[in-house]
Amino acid sequence: MELTLASDTTSLNYWLTWKFFLCVIWVFGSMIIASYLIWKYEGSGNTKTYKDVTQEETDWFLYDGEAWMPCIKGLHPAWLLVYRIISFCLLLAAGVSDVAINGTDLFFYYTQWTLSLVTIYFAFGSLLSVYGCFRHHKTCNVGNNQEFLLPLSHDENITSQRAKSHFLLTAAFWSYVFQIIFQMSAGAAMLTDSVYWMVIVPFLTIVGYELGFLTVVAHSLNLVLLLGDTALNSLCFPWFRISYFLLLTAFYVLFEWILHALVATWWPYPFLDLTVEYAPLWYLLVALLHLPCYSLFFLVVKLKYYILARWFPHSYQTLR
Repeated sequence: MELTLASDTTSLNYWLTWKFFLCVIWVFGSMIIASYLIWKYEGSGNTKTYKDVTQEETDWFLYDGEAWMPCIKGLHPAWLLVYRIISFCLLLAAGVSDVAINGTDLFFYYTQWTLSLVTIYFAFGSLLSVYGCFRHHKTCNVGNNQEFLLPLSHDENITSQRAKSHFLLTAAFWSYVFQIIFQMSAGAAMLTDSVYWMVIVPFLTIVGYELGFLTVVAHSLNLVLLLGDTALNSLCFPWFRISYFLLLTAFYVLFEWILHALVATWWPYPFLDLTVEYAPLWYLLVALLHLPCYSLFFLVVKLKYYILARWFPHSYQTLR
């Protein structure tokens, strides 16, 4: 496959083609669909606010617990904490090693974006698991703590309840963000690994490409560790949040377009080059791949809860 010279990408003629405008339709069309889903399911009419401290507090508390509580009864949150810390260290070591050897140009690749996002997920998850272990310890020992038995005046009780509500809601908000990162990471890891192993390696010839150890790690370890975390955690997986996954990929494509419009550089993936034959078809194919990639991980989560509820009803726990 013949690639366009880097200097040609900054010329106006490179962009004023029917191929580019058709690709623009695919990218911005997906962004519009994603924005609509976010507005419909998570718009201002559906968000929970700090003013709601009764039933809404309970709902948000469930999000809070999902971030750090294992899906198996009797399994201490510390196990999930240890797994996330180990996963974070492995991904961080792989990412730093890859950048140290190959340079910062790796961040031109969607793979590196995905690896960084999954690393952030496990770093964020480790912090929430530390908080969860603290909450679990306080809950187990609350009966032995005499300060909880001291009577409070009416004003002190109101102040205490408001402080507790604000604390739980704040913690739950970050857990909610964590859940979104989880779903973005899952979709991106599935897309990255599937495109790499099923499209790039078998069918595309890349000049200077080597199937090294770090390359294999970058295109497999992220998904393996995410699947392990999925087997342990209590996070749900709403399907409509494919919208955030779509936005992530769309922002990556826009980043590449802007970069190549301003700087004469190379395309990290040959099918991103707008002069390639059937370029709009490649863009459309990758866009459509988001559906099976995200849906497959969605089914994995559903299958996990189905198996736990059906085969291990006494060990399974859910916050929903």
